[in-house]
Amino acid sequence: MLDLKFVRNNPEVVKQNIKNKFQDEKLPLVDEVLELDARNREIKQEVEALRAQKNKISKQIGALMAQGKKEEAEEVKKQVAENADRIEALSTEEKQVEEKLKKDMMTIPNIIDPSVPIGKDDSENVEVERYGEPVIPDFEIPYHTDIMKRFDGVDFESAGRVAGNGFYYLMGDIARLHSAVISYARDFMINRGFTYCVPPFMIRSNVVTGVMSFAEMDAMMYKIEGEDLYLIGTSEHSMIGKFIDTMIEEKELPKTLTSYSPCFRKEKGAHGIEERGVYRIHQFEKQEMIVVCKPEDSMEWYDKLWQNTVDLFRTLDIPVRTLECCSGDLADLKVKSVDVEAWSPRQKKYFEVGSCSNLGDAQARRLGIRVKGENGKYFAHTLNNTVVAPPRMLIAFLENNLQEDGSVKIPEALRPYMGGNEVILPKH
Repeated sequence: MLDLKFVRNNPEVVKQNIKNKFQDEKLPLVDEVLELDARNREIKQEVEALRAQKNKISKQIGALMAQGKKEEAEEVKKQVAENADRIEALSTEEKQVEEKLKKDMMTIPNIIDPSVPIGKDDSENVEVERYGEPVIPDFEIPYHTDIMKRFDGVDFESAGRVAGNGFYYLMGDIARLHSAVISYARDFMINRGFTYCVPPFMIRSNVVTGVMSFAEMDAMMYKIEGEDLYLIGTSEHSMIGKFIDTMIEEKELPKTLTSYSPCFRKEKGAHGIEERGVYRIHQFEKQEMIVVCKPEDSMEWYDKLWQNTVDLFRTLDIPVRTLECCSGDLADLKVKSVDVEAWSPRQKKYFEVGSCSNLGDAQARRLGIRVKGENGKYFAHTLNNTVVAPPRMLIAFLENNLQEDGSVKIPEALRPYMGGNEVILPKH
């Protein structure tokens, strides 16, 4: 959410930003916010004047009563009553205006960084850099679920009976590999100085609206019936929510956390053939990282965060690239974002396995995350990034480490988490 004062003083900048994000339908919101803001200030001024007048008149009533002028005092009391009715009516209007103003402000997108490329959608994202040499083996790479089935490693049929489409059982070596990757990612981030965290897997509505846009909320979140609780779609939501309505001492920054959690998503809409299997599902597990920092440090942390993911994937012999998200592909709260994509030797192209985002002070402003520094109080900046998100990450791992005989090589970094095994062998 933007600073209302910024919108008031820079309406054309805000409108151009909306145009850059190809959300022209939101342009009228800027003028509406200016009108609501002006009316809100008018109401406050009138209420303040009426209350001052009420105090003054109350003293007059006391003086008149002391002088025995009861009739005059009663007439003045009528004016007090009229003022009270007017104050009540204005207070009701003030509440309505402020609710509408807040909703509009939460719908207007954040100001994107000047370095963000302008484009309509993800087809116009810009490749930044590649890490590792993509390899296309001289043998056929099966679809990822077919690789898993050779290990008796996935069961969709039973999961369908238990929970429906979009769920799965991971079994045997594939399940162990899944847990090994998560554990390795946890230790990798701890070794980089992050504090390990297991957060709540449900959050209240005020946290949901604080960490994401309304559109994202509708597309992603599962609500618990009869409760003010939502299942998290990603653990950064509850980790950022940890700091809701807090005042952090500047000397305590940055806050750097890495978390494990299951994640739950509706995943609305139809998806292509390459998003079958365990690519796009309703439940998965994830290792995440978040940073709460001073505004002047956020871009430096942004570069550190995505580099962590690149480094981790390279230790597992998986080639990756970074892709700068264009303006039209940025969620409304984001200032800047980069996707990390892993190489798929089967598809002969890269696909997304993680996303790093700098949200500026937008989340902090919504959640009330303030910093107390030497020069006063201000809103913190927040960032988040995926470390790994199996089972999607398993697709990249299996394809890049599959051997011609059907076995899967275990990179040296992961072997301590796989009982020392250098390979896992298929059952079929």
